[in-house]
Parts: sequence; C-alpha cells; structure tokens
Amino acid sequence: MIKKIKQFSDMQVKLHSNDLPSDVSFGDSVAIDTETMGLYPIRDRLCLVQLTFGDGVVHLIKFDGNDYSAPNLSSLLENEDIVKIFHFARFDIAVLYHYLGVQTKSVYCTKIASKLTRTYTDKHGLKNLVNELLGINLNKQQQSSDWGACELTPEQQEYASNDVIFLHELKIILDKRLDREGRWDLAKQSFKYLMTRAILDLEGFGEMDIFSHT
Repeated sequence: MIKKIKQFSDMQVKLHSNDLPSDVSFGDSVAIDTETMGLYPIRDRLCLVQLTFGDGVVHLIKFDGNDYSAPNLSSLLENEDIVKIFHFARFDIAVLYHYLGVQTKSVYCTKIASKLTRTYTDKHGLKNLVNELLGINLNKQQQSSDWGACELTPEQQEYASNDVIFLHELKIILDKRLDREGRWDLAKQSFKYLMTRAILDLEGFGEMDIFSHT
C-alpha cells in the first residue's frame, strides 16, 4: 500500500538568499539537490539549492543570478568530513562547480547506488526509489516550473523540499543492499569519480566515452 507523502506543513522550511547562514550545522551528512532553469548548466542558471540534515528541516537557498559567492555553502561542499547525499549527483555537482567554483567532496549518489543494487529494474528515478523503498508516492508536477521567478510558490517549495527530505532514508536502505550484493567498493570508487565526470560534462565530453577504443 502506498503511504501518503509527508505533509509539507510537517516540515520546517527556511528560506535564505544567496547563501546559508553561518550558524547552520549539518552534522556528518547532508542531503542536497539543485533547481535550475534547464538541463544545460552553462546555459541554464542555478536558481535554488535545497539541503537537509534529515531532521525534517529543509533549507532553501534562492540565488538571484548575480551573486554566487556563497562562502558558507561552498565551505560545506568542500568539507571532506561531511557526506553529501544527492540523487543523480553528476548533474548537481556540475552545476555547483560551474556557478560556485567549488568541487564537492565526499559525494554519495542514490541513483548510482540504485543502479548497482536494483539490477532487476531500469527505473532509477527518485520517484521510483521513494515509491518502492519507502512506499511513498511523490508528486513531480513542479519539476518543470519556472525556478527563476522572483518568489517561490508554496507548491515549488514543497516540491523542492521533497527532493531532499527522503534521501537520508534511501541511503540507509541502499547501503544495506550495497553490502548485501558485495558492491560497496565499486560504489565508493564510482562516487569518487563523479567530480571528474561532472567536469568532463562541462568541458563538452558528456556524450563521448573517452575510454572506448574508437
């Protein structure tokens, strides 16, 4: 039976402009996602970064398109002692690198972990993962909305929050499956390579297999 999605009213959402406040602490792990104007980082600007420690509090950082210095967020991303949990990290860390100029350290990608463990399916989207592993049906209606608007609608805030609020729970389940299937080392090496893969994407090598003979 599909559970009802966590109510937006049950989450504590904090809106910030262009950076995190200096007093925000995320412990040893943080779930992160980004929203952009499209799927091409060099063309489509970064509009929003959402983060949560997994405690029901979601921080939404809205960028105005002019100031991407974000020293507090950058410091968090570069901190090797804090695990950053993404879904499809390849895209997010490329966007963050292009706009903030920082390489994200200690990355964990639930999509890669899913592909390494859920080999019985080709459905590895966040909606699919949350549905199967947590029994929750995500509403992705706001995925293609205008994230560059001056004000975020309540629906956009809810969508952005739901993109990170379940990542800690997914990681716990996927960690057990990686261990069960004996693919933890493979996952770790894949996560380490992600920053290089993201830079290759930005440099125009996204569709090329540089390891192939041809």
